[in-house]
Amino acid sequence: MLIRSILIPLAFCALCACGGTALAQEKGSIDPKPLPPLTSPNDPKLPAKELFARKVLPAAMPARPIGAYNKGCLAGAVEMPITGNTWQVMRLSRNRNWGDPDMIALLKRLSAKVHKDTGWPGILIGDIGQPRGGPALSGHASHQIGLDADVWLTPMPDHLLSRQEREDMPATMMVRPDRLDVDPNVFTKGQLLMLRDAAQEPRVQRIFVNAAIKKALCREATGDRSWLAKIRPWYGHDYHFHMRMRCPPDDSACKGQRDQPEDDGCKPSDLAYWFKDSVLHPKPSTAPPKPEHGITLAQLPAACRQVLNAPASKHYAKQ
Repeated sequence: MLIRSILIPLAFCALCACGGTALAQEKGSIDPKPLPPLTSPNDPKLPAKELFARKVLPAAMPARPIGAYNKGCLAGAVEMPITGNTWQVMRLSRNRNWGDPDMIALLKRLSAKVHKDTGWPGILIGDIGQPRGGPALSGHASHQIGLDADVWLTPMPDHLLSRQEREDMPATMMVRPDRLDVDPNVFTKGQLLMLRDAAQEPRVQRIFVNAAIKKALCREATGDRSWLAKIRPWYGHDYHFHMRMRCPPDDSACKGQRDQPEDDGCKPSDLAYWFKDSVLHPKPSTAPPKPEHGITLAQLPAACRQVLNAPASKHYAKQ
């Protein structure tokens, strides 16, 4: 086994993947250093992200997403293998290739379908979640219950990437420098087909992309366009898309979201906000930034304490 060491309205932003674009481009290390031990791990004011980031293996518990996408944890996480016939996982040093079993199965299924429909060798997979879910030290407000995953819009190369390449290789910018549309030299029919394939998965509820990508999909999609309803514009997401699954049916521990409207979201009024100059080129704030403390363990569902303190899965510990 690989050595597992770690290196709009704000409320809605927390349910999305704010910061994901920058994170996708951050390089990692093939020799990441373990986080230092906490001096006061039982401090009730300690941010929960400090605790969950130090768990490098999943809990030996039945699989279950607990809480909300931006305020929860994951019992019994499953690892996405770093290499498959039609996928490769990127930025291995983050140890975020863990998810609910249904998400892992979905990614494998999607990779095979994209390979078939586009002719690409496969897909590149970014962050899914931590071994026990929960808040992360960097990059995401969501991705906490194993039902979110980032997929690069860059096609998988036709060779096995080395550990170094997986840490260093940049994702391809899909949006023009003026931010008003996609770059047609890199955003092709293949990206459209990949997003369509993801959106047509029944358990997928939302897919977040840059507004310019949504605009291009609205313009280029033909035939059955019902899948476009799941594609929603959000800040960033110009290198990758964020795919979110619905909670398992009849699981009261998982706090999901309502479905968005069934219209395709392609009316000019649906997209106008995203292309306002104030949104494309926001003025920097003059107010000093407020320190971010992060939610504590007590603010997560009570079951997350059990997930955090459970023994590690022997299946992965033995590898």
